[in-house]
Amino acid sequence: MNTLLHRLARAHGIALEYRNAWGNVQRISDGVLRAVLAAMHVDIATEEAIARALDALDFARCGQCLPPMSVVRKASRPWRIEVNLPLRYASQALAWRVIAEDAGEYRFAIPDAELRIATASSGPCIKVRLSLDAPLSIGYHTIELVANGVTIAHGMLAVAPTKCHRPAALRNGGRTWGVAVQLYGVRSARNFGMGDFTDLANLVGRVGAEGADVVGVNPLHALFPHNPTHASPYSPSSRMFVNVFYLDVEAIAEFARCAHARERVNSSTFRSALAKVRAAPLVDYAGVAALKMPLLELLYVQARGDARSGATSRWLEFDAYKTAGGEALRRQALFDALQAHFHARDPAIWGWPVWPSDYRDPASRAVRAFADEHGERVGFFAWLQWQADLQRESIATRARQSGLAIGLYTDLAVSIDRGGAEAWANQALYAVRASVGAPPDIFNVRGQDWGLPPMIPTRLRDAGYAPFIATLRANMRASGALRIDHVMGLMRLYWVPSGATPADGAYVHYPLDDLAGLLALESERHRCLVIGEDLGTVPDEVRIALASNDLLSYRVLLFERNEQGEFNPPSAYPEAALATASTHDLPTLAGWWEGHDIALRAAHGHLGANANLESAMAERIRDRGQLLAALVREGLLPEGTPLDPNAVPTLTLALAAALQAYLARTPCALFVVQPEDVFGAIEQANLPGTTTEHPNWRRKLPVSLDDMATDGRLHALAARIATERSRATP
Repeated sequence: MNTLLHRLARAHGIALEYRNAWGNVQRISDGVLRAVLAAMHVDIATEEAIARALDALDFARCGQCLPPMSVVRKASRPWRIEVNLPLRYASQALAWRVIAEDAGEYRFAIPDAELRIATASSGPCIKVRLSLDAPLSIGYHTIELVANGVTIAHGMLAVAPTKCHRPAALRNGGRTWGVAVQLYGVRSARNFGMGDFTDLANLVGRVGAEGADVVGVNPLHALFPHNPTHASPYSPSSRMFVNVFYLDVEAIAEFARCAHARERVNSSTFRSALAKVRAAPLVDYAGVAALKMPLLELLYVQARGDARSGATSRWLEFDAYKTAGGEALRRQALFDALQAHFHARDPAIWGWPVWPSDYRDPASRAVRAFADEHGERVGFFAWLQWQADLQRESIATRARQSGLAIGLYTDLAVSIDRGGAEAWANQALYAVRASVGAPPDIFNVRGQDWGLPPMIPTRLRDAGYAPFIATLRANMRASGALRIDHVMGLMRLYWVPSGATPADGAYVHYPLDDLAGLLALESERHRCLVIGEDLGTVPDEVRIALASNDLLSYRVLLFERNEQGEFNPPSAYPEAALATASTHDLPTLAGWWEGHDIALRAAHGHLGANANLESAMAERIRDRGQLLAALVREGLLPEGTPLDPNAVPTLTLALAAALQAYLARTPCALFVVQPEDVFGAIEQANLPGTTTEHPNWRRKLPVSLDDMATDGRLHALAARIATERSRATP
């Protein structure tokens, strides 16, 4: 039985073992294999069920004829694609036909020599190797199998470029820099208590004036309008749509025509509440939502009234947007309306899995009836997405006007919230009874459970990779660069079954070659640079794929060290990489230097059962010494700074600038600075492994956008970066 179970697990991409962070082989128990298969909707209740599941896979391979999507590289022509056919076609004249994206057509016969008989558990079938040699451009083409002149199967053929897009400014040794900001934390004199799209556009102009070419931002994915305190940008309702709380209400065209909205904004009650959320040390999401949502509803009423009176043509533009958004937009808006409706009746309703059962199927009669009865409410949520798209597009325009060579650099979360819109709309695709995470390692001895359901690899392939392609398109649109969080997910994800600890999980493999090819294709089409966040344990296969596809690696100063613990010199950093001092999940430079992160992790039990706070702090002091020594080797140690790490307990402005200069000196194509490090913030944006017990995703920047120009620190750092980046590469 174990043999059958192991065969079934491997057939579904589940690895039977992996090498852990300590170099030891970790074998996966049969119990974990069963739990992961069950999360994939595979029946493993009995030995007979397992055998049937294996037979079903074999039968599907022989009966599918053509895969829904075949991915090839343009440079590898002629392309060879293996397919399976039922035995009855063995005596028929077989041919293939390709209908190109530009409507061109190519036909070729399949010689008998390319046919061979194979045996599957479901019986004999024909294996056919198609050799395609047509002058196809990169793109998506239709491929058909023809028997005796009749089409018997069709699929898609994606012809991908060899590599992802690289902007001209980063070719031939070109190097540039920018900033990466948590948008919600941007302070300004005009926003409603959290950063918004107008703030982001203004930040683009601000750093563009300092010579930067890129502005990175946390994921802008749609969250939950009914629950603004669900604030993690890495746990979105959908990666296909946008967080509407980033809307600048006053920038919406209808605001100028809506007297009720302007009166509300100018009222003393509103101004008092606005002053309170602006002055709050942390983002008050509930307070911000209480200000924004009623105004947005008034503006929607204004837009509908304008449409009825013929005052503007904007409603026609909205209709066109809805048509282009199709079923995905309709379901997103419908989900938001349904979730708000049920949550208003019962605050314990956190997502679609606990809705009344009749509403859990997006195609149900109850859902259709709700859409008909609450059409205006559904329309409101679609309208919000339109406004968000318009404002996001304006940022790309601002970047072009400001001369940024790359522009906006957005972030793609590794997955979605199981209770959100995308999981509801695609229930067959996601393993909602499992979570993405990480096994125990040196940094987090308990492992990690991120609470996000993974895509099921076989279901993704059966869908012709359409969900993956749609996600890339939604996030590359209006972006000059895309950072893929946990890029190892293109090859494998660590699944933690529901109810299990992270130690009791397993790696599940994904079709890396196909996904990387599609990524390169969409990158080229959108003229979008791709950055792969490859921190942690990275398989060699992923490193090779990153390099061969020209995805920039992600190199963080705090982790770039040799076996002796010395920090790598700038010259050791690769060219095809983004260099940065820290990230949203790591301590700020000042927090790291002072060991504030160690105290935080100890307070939350993240140092391990046998960890000693004093020894951890002593090790950090030694690390500070190594960093001081690295600055000495580069001639960057500020004058008067002692080499004794005990004598430098706090990170001075001069030291912080020297560390940024150290990174700016690397040959890395991109160098990105966090404003928290520019302005000396101690607290990090997120403490992994915590939720409500720590104020994650709520930190505001210590300096407002309005004051950045007069503060002087950003300007001084930009000048120093320009000097270092203009040097010949090490």
